[in-house]
Amino acid sequence: QVQLEESGGGSVQAGGSLRLACTFSGSAFRTLDVAWFRQAPGKEREFVAGISWGGGVTYYANSVKGRFTISRDNAKNTVYLQMNSLKSEDTAVYYCAAGTTATVATLTSSYAYWGQGTQVTVSS
Repeated sequence: QVQLEESGGGSVQAGGSLRLACTFSGSAFRTLDVAWFRQAPGKEREFVAGISWGGGVTYYANSVKGRFTISRDNAKNTVYLQMNSLKSEDTAVYYCAAGTTATVATLTSSYAYWGQGTQVTVSS
């Protein structure tokens, strides 16, 4: 059984930075692709960034490319999302997801395991 827990959310002013962490329980973590999604009030959940099981492949939504960086530390069973130059439109609940995908998938249906989410609020 794989369980995920996000941490690191909070409130920050526009232009600031936050680092989210997703910590996994279960030995299967090292075989899973991992992604971050976000959901703003009244909007659908959207893909933010993803990383392959070995860390060699990463993929970003155009809206965060150049500002966010996803990485993983398999020894610590943790995936990180470093968010820089935050904008008010980045405000959302951020979810960590894991699954076995052919490539770094951007669809929510590609991921079998989900965390509870962590709130990120960016004020302008």
